[in-house]
Amino acid sequence: MRLAVISDVHGNAFALDAVLQDLRAEAPDLIVNLGDQVEGSADPARAAALQAELAAGGAVEIRGNNEEKFWPGGRRHPISVHMGEWLGTQLDRATIQHLAALPRETRVAGGRVYACHGTPDSTWHMLLWAWHPDPAHPQGGCYHARDARELRRIVAPLGAEVVLCGHTHRPGLTRVGDTLVVNAGAVSDQVDGDPRARWTLLEEGRGGRWTVDFRTVPYDVQAAVAWSRAHSPFGEAEAQLLESGEMTARSRTIPAE
Repeated sequence: MRLAVISDVHGNAFALDAVLQDLRAEAPDLIVNLGDQVEGSADPARAAALQAELAAGGAVEIRGNNEEKFWPGGRRHPISVHMGEWLGTQLDRATIQHLAALPRETRVAGGRVYACHGTPDSTWHMLLWAWHPDPAHPQGGCYHARDARELRRIVAPLGAEVVLCGHTHRPGLTRVGDTLVVNAGAVSDQVDGDPRARWTLLEEGRGGRWTVDFRTVPYDVQAAVAWSRAHSPFGEAEAQLLESGEMTARSRTIPAE
């Protein structure tokens, strides 16, 4: 079985276009979308339509933390509220209701593969890593790996061969007992200084052994930035974020939630 996993599109139709071209060439058996579909300003309506098309074709969707911002009271900071108001002008009510109602978790491949956005208990928490800010540099910091014993306590009860997650925008994997834990990375809004889009291909081989291929795909960043500048009030923030490939660009403009 071949699984294609996307996560954290963040309303970037231009990055998603490139990912889907690369993904479809691999002819996966199933696509899994780990959420955070539209929270961004590089043509979110088209990004939503592309992901709806995937779902109509059988892709499995779960919600991310940004889908929960469509819940009543889900936006706290003024700029987040502003983003929500603008997204309301881009997306129809049915799309917003669909995104808000997505499940927090799912299983595929006969239950052998478990998927969540953040952790099994929360779309907002991180599974493989935790972010440690640098007190000397307000915009700086680094990821620290979650304690292996704590990770085992979370993963073991799931009884899965593979656990999929996103949220941190950082692709990576580890093995916990007999379970492979895979962060699929992000289609948009990178954190490592490389602005290219990411997705992940998993393939089940003989004896139930899974292999993981982290894919990196170039896309037209300047076209995404130009769209945001022309059609949204967030163009400069989107330019900093997408061109730099660093999430700190967003934190200078949009408070973290």
